[in-house]
Amino acid sequence: MKLYLSVFLFFIVAAGYAQDITSNYKVKKVALRDTVVLDSAGINPKRFVILDREGNSPDPFSYRIDFKKGTIIFSEELQQQNDSITIQYLQYPEFLTREYFALDSKIIVENTGQIEKLYSLDESNTKNTFTPFDGLNTSGSISRGITIGNNQNAVVNSELDLQIIGKLSEKVSIRASIQDANIPTQEGGYSQSLNEFDQIFIELFGENWNIRAGDIDLQNSNSYFGRFTKKVQGISLGGTFNNEDGSKISAFASGALVRGVFSKSEFVGQEGNQGPYKLVGPNGELYILVVSGSERVYVNGLLLQRGENEDYIIDYNAGEIKFNPTYPITSNMRISVEYQYTDRSYTRFIGYGGGNYTSENLDLGVYVYSENDAKNQPLQQNLSEEQVAILQAAGDDRELMNAPSAVPDTYSENKILYKKEIVNGEEVFVFSSNPDDELFSVRFSLVGPNNGDYVISETNAISRIFEYVAPVDGIQQGNYAPVIRLNAPVKLQVGGVNGSFHPSEKTRIDFEVAGSQNDLNLFSDIDDNNNDGFAGRLAFKQRLLTTADTLKIDGFGSLDFVQKDFRTIERLYNIEFNRDWNLINPMGNQSFVISGVEVSHPKIGGGRYEFQNLNFSENFNGTRHVIASEIKLKKLRLQTYGSFLNSKADSISSKFFRLNNTSTYSFKKAWVGGKVALEDNQIKDVTRDSISPISQKFAAFEAFSGIGDSTKVFVEAGYQFRVNDSVRNNVLQKVNSSNTYYLKSRLINTENTQLSAFANYRTLKYEPNSGTGIDPNDTLPVTIDKRETERSLNSRIIYNQALFDGGIRLNTALESNNGVIPQQEFTYVKTEPGQGVYTWIDYNNNGIQELEEFEVAQFQDQAEYIRVLLPNQVFLKIRQNKFSQILTLNPQNWSNKEGFKKVLSHFYNQTSYVLDRKVKRKNDGFNINPFEDGGDDQLGLTLNFRNALFFNRGKQHFTTSYTFISTSADNLLAVGLQRNNLKSHQFNFNHKFWESWLLNLKGATGSNESLSENFANRNYRLDSYEFNPKISYLLSQQTRFDVFYEFANQDNQLGEMEKLNQQTVGFSFAYTNAEKISINGEFNYIDNKFEGSPFSPVAYQMLEGLQPGTNFTWRLLFQKRITKYLDANLSYFGRKSETTKTVHTGSIQLRAYF
Repeated sequence: MKLYLSVFLFFIVAAGYAQDITSNYKVKKVALRDTVVLDSAGINPKRFVILDREGNSPDPFSYRIDFKKGTIIFSEELQQQNDSITIQYLQYPEFLTREYFALDSKIIVENTGQIEKLYSLDESNTKNTFTPFDGLNTSGSISRGITIGNNQNAVVNSELDLQIIGKLSEKVSIRASIQDANIPTQEGGYSQSLNEFDQIFIELFGENWNIRAGDIDLQNSNSYFGRFTKKVQGISLGGTFNNEDGSKISAFASGALVRGVFSKSEFVGQEGNQGPYKLVGPNGELYILVVSGSERVYVNGLLLQRGENEDYIIDYNAGEIKFNPTYPITSNMRISVEYQYTDRSYTRFIGYGGGNYTSENLDLGVYVYSENDAKNQPLQQNLSEEQVAILQAAGDDRELMNAPSAVPDTYSENKILYKKEIVNGEEVFVFSSNPDDELFSVRFSLVGPNNGDYVISETNAISRIFEYVAPVDGIQQGNYAPVIRLNAPVKLQVGGVNGSFHPSEKTRIDFEVAGSQNDLNLFSDIDDNNNDGFAGRLAFKQRLLTTADTLKIDGFGSLDFVQKDFRTIERLYNIEFNRDWNLINPMGNQSFVISGVEVSHPKIGGGRYEFQNLNFSENFNGTRHVIASEIKLKKLRLQTYGSFLNSKADSISSKFFRLNNTSTYSFKKAWVGGKVALEDNQIKDVTRDSISPISQKFAAFEAFSGIGDSTKVFVEAGYQFRVNDSVRNNVLQKVNSSNTYYLKSRLINTENTQLSAFANYRTLKYEPNSGTGIDPNDTLPVTIDKRETERSLNSRIIYNQALFDGGIRLNTALESNNGVIPQQEFTYVKTEPGQGVYTWIDYNNNGIQELEEFEVAQFQDQAEYIRVLLPNQVFLKIRQNKFSQILTLNPQNWSNKEGFKKVLSHFYNQTSYVLDRKVKRKNDGFNINPFEDGGDDQLGLTLNFRNALFFNRGKQHFTTSYTFISTSADNLLAVGLQRNNLKSHQFNFNHKFWESWLLNLKGATGSNESLSENFANRNYRLDSYEFNPKISYLLSQQTRFDVFYEFANQDNQLGEMEKLNQQTVGFSFAYTNAEKISINGEFNYIDNKFEGSPFSPVAYQMLEGLQPGTNFTWRLLFQKRITKYLDANLSYFGRKSETTKTVHTGSIQLRAYF
C-alpha cells in the first residue's frame, strides 16, 4: 500500500513540475513596429524564434534583440515587408524574477529626506495623511464652550472666525469669510440686534458664473429708474453665456432678508461745530442703528470720504457723524446723509432678478425688484387685534396709526411696570414694584408740551419712570402720553426694460420703461388707488463734428416722464435736485427735458451747455440754462460752472443765478489761484407780491498760493471773504460776512521725520438788525437784534521723529476744534451670567434698579448686566483741545559699545502723555492751549501720563522697573458730572539666582479718587500702599512653583472714612508643554480687616467684591492639544468668605483651528 501511494505522489509532483516548465514557454503575435517589449524581466536566450506570416524566419540582421531587457528592435525594411510577426520565447521562472524583501513592503516608508521623523519601529505603521480643506488656503478657528456654576445657570459660548480662498476644482473657486460671536453688545455704542455682529460671506465662482451667499451687497447700476445699493443677508446667482456671434446673454437672481432700509437726513451745519451730529430716522426716530458702510455724506452737493485722515468719522451704533478738524464746518453748509438703518418692525424680504443681452450694436436689459414686509411676522411690536384694526382703518395716514401701549405683564425686578388707579375720575397709570398688583407694561411717546398727561419722574431708575400730572383749567400739563406709533407693513415693487442702440461710434440711443407698485399699509385697502405708477426715458448722443486735430462736438438730449405715483428705490436725481429747481411741494406728472452740446479737445479741454425744462403737471414749470467748462492754456487752468433758473409754481416764482469759477496758474514748483462763487436766488411770493423769506444771496472770493509737490512736501495758504444776504424787513440785504484764513502743509516727509500742519481760522460778523420799533425816549429806529461776532479755529499738527537708528522716537500730535458733547444717558440690560460687565447691588433695598447701584463685577458669575447708551438728545457746545506726546528712549543699539554708552544700553524709558480737554464754548476761538484748566466750564477731560523706566528689560538679571501713572477723567452724564483721578508709583524687581530661583518684589503707593455730582454715597478718595514679594522655583523650563505674600492698606479720606488692611498669602504653579499640555493654578488666603459699612459702593470698591474677615479664592486652568487642529480648555474658579457659601464656577471649551 505504501509503495502504491509513493508512486502516486511521485507522478503527481512530476506532472506539476512538467506543467510549470511548459508554462514558461510563450507564443506572441505582435504588430510590427520599431520596438517591441516582450517581458520587462528579460527572456531566456536558450529558446527564441521569430516567424513571419508564411512561417519563415526573417534575416537575423533585420532585427536586434536585448535578452536582459526583453526588447526587440526591428529594421525599417522588415517593418515595410510585414505588418505582424509571431515570436516564440522562453520566460524565466517567477521565483527568479520576483522581488524579495526582508520586511513587508507595506510598512517601508519612502525615503523623502525626512527620515528623522521615524522615531522607532514600534510606532503605529499607519499614517493619517488626510488634511482638512486640502488644496485651500484657510485660516481661523471655531470654539464652543459651556460655563456653569452653583451661583449661575449654564451659559453656552460660541465663536467662529474662518477665512477660505482657493480652488475646489479646476473650474470652481471659493472665497469665504465667516465670523460669528454671541457677544452681548457693541463696544462704544448702542445695540439693537445681535445679528449685526455676525458676518458671513461665501462665494463660489467660475469663469462665467458666480454664487454668493450670506452678507452680500446687491446693486443695480445699469438702470436709470431702478438704481440701488442694498446690504442684505441671502443668496445671489449670476451667469453669462457667450454666443458664437460675439454677443453675450447674462442672467441673475437673488433672494434675501433686508438688513437696512434706505433713509436720508438733511441738516444745516452749525457755525464752527464739528459735531457729532445726530442722524434721525424718517419718522423722527432718535434710536437708529446705521448699517456699517452704507452711508454717503454730501456737503453742498459734494461727496465726502470717511476716515480719520479724510473728512469725517461715524459711530454706526449711535447714529452720529463727526467731521474731522481738517474739514471745517460752517453755517453755510448744507449737509445730506444717505444711509441704511436697521428697521426691526417686520421681517422684510427682498427679491431681485433679471437679465441682459449685449451685442456689438444693441444692449437690452430687464429687471424686477421686490421688497416687502411680512405683515404676519412682526419683530419688535407684537400687534394685538385692536392694533391691527387701527392699522386697517388708518389707510396710508400715519397720524391715524396711534394706539394705546399698555399690555398686561408679570412682575420682574428688571422691568418698569405700572398699575391702574383712578385719579379725579380718570384711569391713569402709576409706577408699582409690588408683585401682588395687576401690572402693565406701558410705553410712553413724546407728544409735545401740553399735549400729554405724563412727565418723566426724577427717580434715577435704569429706565425712565413716568408719573401722571393732572390738567389745570383743562390744559394738559405733560408732554408724554401712554400711546405708541404703530408701524404699518409696506411693499415696494419696481420692474423695467432698458436698452441702448449704438449703430456706430458717433450715435447712441438709450431708452427705459419702468413701473412700480408701492403700498404703504399692507393691512389696509384704503388709499390703494395711488399704489401703481410708471415712468419712461429716452436719451440720445450724436457726434456732430470731428476735426483733424481731434476736436469733438457732440449733441445730446433726453426726455424723462415720471407719472406722479411712480416710486423709485432710491433717489432718482442728484442730491440737491430740489434746491437746483427751488422745488417746495411739486405735484402731478413730471416731465424733464435736457438738450445741449458738448465740445472737447485733448489739449485745451472742453465745455458743455445744457438747456433743461422741468414740468410738474399740477403746479410747477421751470427752465434752466447750465454751462460747465474746464480749459487748459499751458500753465493756466480754468474751471467754470454756472446756471440760471427761471421757474413758476402755483404760489411762487423764482430766478436763481449761480456761478463758480476756479483759476490756477502753475509755476515750476509753485502755484497761485483764485476762486469766485456767486449765488442770487430770489423767490417771489406771487399771492402777496413780495419776496419770499427763503430767498438768499451770497458772494465769496478766495485767493490761494502754494509751493512744492502736493503729493510729497508742500505748503498752501489761502484767504476767503464771503458776504451773505437774506430777507429782512421784506428786503434782501446783508446779514453777515465772514473771513477765513487757512494753511495746509506737509513740511517734512522723510524716512525718519514727518511734519504736517493744518489750520483754519474763521470769523463770522453779523450785521445789526434794525427794525421799525421806536425808542420811547428817542425818535430813531432801534436795533432789535445785534449778535456777537463768532470765531472758530480748527488746527492739527503731527510730528514724528526718529534719531540714532531708532534709539530715540518722538511722536507728537496737537489738535483743536469746536464741537458738541452729548449729555449722555444710559441704562443697564440683563444678559446671561458671565457675559456681562456689571452687577446690581440693591443698596437701599427698595427693589428698584437705580443707576447708582450698578458696579463693575469683580467675578465672572456676577457679571449679569451690560451698560447700553441711550440716544443723545441734549448736546452742549464745547471747545476741544487734544495733545499727545510719546517719547521712547531705547539705547539697546549701544550694547556692543564700551564705557558710558554700554551702561546706557541697559536702560529703556518710555513716556506718554495724552490730553483731551473739553470746555464749554463761549465764542472764544483763540483758546488752543490744552493745558489750561477749564474750571467750572470743563465738561470733559481725559488726561493720561505714564512714564516707565526699565533696567535690563526682559533679562531677569537685576531687572528693575519704575512706573509712574497719573490719570484724570471728567465725563458728562445725564445724572451729572463724573470725575476720576488716579496717581500711582509702582516698583518691580526681578532677579534670577542659583539658576532655578526667581525673586520678584513689587511695591506701589498712590491715590484713587472718584467724585459724582449727584451721588454723594459713591464719592471716595482712597490713599493706598501695598507690598508684594514672590519667590518662584523653576523646576524645569516647563514647570514653575510660586509662593507669595501681599500686604495692602487703603484709607478713604471722604464720607465714612472707611479703612482696610488686607493680607494675602498664596501659592501657584504652572506647567507647560508646548506640544501637549498646559496647566496652572493658584490658591489665595485673604484676610480683610475692614472698618466701616461693608454694604456700600465704597466698600465694594475697596474689598474688590470680597467680604470682611477671612476669604479664600482659587483657580485652575487646564489646556490640552488633542490633535494638530483641536484644543481643549478647562477652567475652574472658586471662592469662599466667612458669611457666604462657597461659589464654584467652571467652564470647558473646545477650539478647532483651520
